[in-house]
Amino acid sequence: MRYCSTRGGVQGADFCDVLFSGFAPDGGMFMPESLPVLSPDTLRSWAALHFSQLVVEVASLFIPTQLMPRDHLEALVMEALSSFSVPEVVRFAKLKEGLTIVELFHGNTLAFKDLAMTCTVRFLDYFLQKQKRRAVVVVGTSGDTGGSAIQSAKGLAQVDLVVVYPRGRVTPVQEKHMTTCLQDNIHVFSADGTSDDIDNPIRRLFADHELVKAHGLMSLNSVNWSRIMIQLAHFIYAYLHMSGLEGASADAPLPPLEVVVPTGGAGNIAAGCIVKQMGVPLQLVAMVNSNDIVRRTVQSGDFSMAADVKQTLAPAIDIQDPYNMERVFWLLSGRDGALVKGIMEDFQSSHRHTLPQQLHTVLSQAVSAGTVTDEGILESMTRCWEDNQYLLCPHTAVAVWHHYHTPPSAQLNRCYLATASPAKFQSAVQRAGLTLDLPESLSSLDKMATRCEGLEKSQTWSKHWEDKLREKIQSISSARERNVTYYT
Repeated sequence: MRYCSTRGGVQGADFCDVLFSGFAPDGGMFMPESLPVLSPDTLRSWAALHFSQLVVEVASLFIPTQLMPRDHLEALVMEALSSFSVPEVVRFAKLKEGLTIVELFHGNTLAFKDLAMTCTVRFLDYFLQKQKRRAVVVVGTSGDTGGSAIQSAKGLAQVDLVVVYPRGRVTPVQEKHMTTCLQDNIHVFSADGTSDDIDNPIRRLFADHELVKAHGLMSLNSVNWSRIMIQLAHFIYAYLHMSGLEGASADAPLPPLEVVVPTGGAGNIAAGCIVKQMGVPLQLVAMVNSNDIVRRTVQSGDFSMAADVKQTLAPAIDIQDPYNMERVFWLLSGRDGALVKGIMEDFQSSHRHTLPQQLHTVLSQAVSAGTVTDEGILESMTRCWEDNQYLLCPHTAVAVWHHYHTPPSAQLNRCYLATASPAKFQSAVQRAGLTLDLPESLSSLDKMATRCEGLEKSQTWSKHWEDKLREKIQSISSARERNVTYYT
């Protein structure tokens, strides 16, 4: 298995190269040069697997045994997912009127990011120890990714983690999951801007090849292929359990499954598109909040940012730069690196692009999309509670709005991805007129000490943030070379 850049400038990379990278050197994103196809017999043979074992099967398709022996891979995945609060790791909630929720949020930070993050950090630590080297990981977050990365990487001897989050645009629980971690290898910044603002200086840091090489710079955002790779598993798991595969005749076509996905950065949608190309008959619905660039791209080919990122009740998907759409474009354009390079460079310079007609046609056939306002989020949360006594987080409510406004048909099974626990979003729960009791793991956060540094807005804020992050990266490396404690 070899990897290439979506912009055509890099071929032949191995999994270790890709794991230790952010963006590819040509500015693109890494993808497998070819995708394995899952036969009906393979899917049926996986139907009884525990989720953790399914992750091993999926990951083994993309990580050669020469790099990581099968028994090592299995041990790392089992260790990573052992801390989840339910034994099945991923749980299905089957509610009234065909509403089935795929609960992906039973990890340490109560968000779906924990599934891929815990595994990816274990892979990272495995290779760092094997190669006797260090890495500085830089993560920009809209809320959940930062906390998940911190909880997975805290205390690791070979890793320093720099996390930047948008001040005032995350919930108190999301913020505390980041700022209460006082381990010496964790470095947190709060930025006076949006998550898209944060992405700009981070992209420039990764474009500095000398900086990347000198400090072992890498990313744990869903830019990192390993994150997407692990996310393939929950789409396949949902298909195995919800499509009706077990009851289908062995000589009949595989039954389809519609998966409704709340999305912002489009990592989950990219994973779903990859699974489709691996032979699993998914029908994907991308649901977004008022930051609706993904919906406009799918429905009209208008891949353009709005003037501002709108602050909504679903903050983790308050994103106007859905960078994983680059992977989707590459897949659906027949892996046309030159075309994708042109699209993305135009978008990054002008913040707007109209997709070529052929690509838009293929995209709109592969994915459908919808937009939900804050009022729609509250409506979904309230109605689901009234009907089922089941509490949705606001992001999951973005997906479930589709259930109430486009009811499922008897001919097609459907499920909805639940990306976070409602306990992380008390304000939205209260706005919906509902209540919940906080688990001890969250209520105790208020009693803990915090630490973070600020990034303030100024006339030259983007350059200032880049310089401050660069200085932090260099000072971390200098401290580690002298074998001194960074924080005193």
